[in-house]
Amino acid sequence: MIEGRELYYWIGQNTHAHHRQPTNLHIADKVGLTTAWRCRHPILTHLNADTTWLLSIPYPEGEVRPPGRSRFNVLLDPWLQGPQSDGGRWFSIQWHVVAPSVQTIEELNGLLGELEEETASSHNGNGAETETGPAAERSRDGNSYVDVVAISHEFTDHCHEATLRELPASTPVLAPDKAAKLIRSWKHFNTVVETPGFVADRTKNWREALGCAPLPSWVGIGRIITAGNALYYHAALVVAWTSSSSKEVLNGGEALIYSPHGIEPAALSGVGAHGLRTLALLHGLDDVRLWMSKQLNLGGVNGVAAARESNAKYWVATHDEVKKGGGFVSLLLQRTSWSVADAVKREGQKRVSKNVDAGGKGDGYEFVALGSGDILVLA
Repeated sequence: MIEGRELYYWIGQNTHAHHRQPTNLHIADKVGLTTAWRCRHPILTHLNADTTWLLSIPYPEGEVRPPGRSRFNVLLDPWLQGPQSDGGRWFSIQWHVVAPSVQTIEELNGLLGELEEETASSHNGNGAETETGPAAERSRDGNSYVDVVAISHEFTDHCHEATLRELPASTPVLAPDKAAKLIRSWKHFNTVVETPGFVADRTKNWREALGCAPLPSWVGIGRIITAGNALYYHAALVVAWTSSSSKEVLNGGEALIYSPHGIEPAALSGVGAHGLRTLALLHGLDDVRLWMSKQLNLGGVNGVAAARESNAKYWVATHDEVKKGGGFVSLLLQRTSWSVADAVKREGQKRVSKNVDAGGKGDGYEFVALGSGDILVLA
């Protein structure tokens, strides 16, 4: 059994009373993390206090794996050190207030190499042969343990050039069209692919819709957008995977939905139709907007509805770090911080006032808030 550390979490209203606290670790807990790494559950790591994540997915049984590897690692929106600025420093600039749990991609890579070294053996107990060897040494020699990077937006708190340039040029990157164009302009990465769109209720086979050349056949990454939101600001990335490498298995599997600014909840309702079980929805609690202008982060009230529509097991807070800001935009930012309980209450009041039924969908999620370096085992 993995011993977890305390974290803030909240169980939805319609969950059963015997729910136990989720397994939560910290990146500095090498013993606990190594134990978790040996399990067959995906692992979600919050690399900073804002919205940089690492999703580590175990390879399916029987799948051919690179030497010394047990997990496929997806890096989401990496921003570690330095400021981020859009439109020039005079317009908008921000710095992290909470230090990232790893300072560089090299440090992250070394950690992943050490974990693989600890868990590697001649037969890893999952039916797939693997080589033993100094995994941490291979990471120092330039072998990257980050298998793919997925970018949600072109804004530099999601698409941070200095952090991304720390990755080897061979690292595949999936990004929406504007972000992909920006990343290609740096002439650093060999492979930059536009993230495929995913309209759940129009798709019969998620593996065909979300699969693309840089990904193994059992992993898919796509972008869910809200109808009429042409700039895809309020959108979501979906990472889907299956425990079977067989191409005959068209649907089924597990998914993580990542929506740092929030998304219209109805856009998520069809994900489960493919047999995908949403293990985690990453959606913020804070409502952030520009004074008399644009709604930025949709916040906790929208998150309650999104967690319900996606039928997520965990709702994990993201993009809620209150950063140090400067420039013109910082003068216009307005933020409302919601507690989960208040967001649930307010969302229920909105449904009653609009005479909208929940459609038989319960609040069966567990809300989890992870700090910088905190880890959630998606079990």
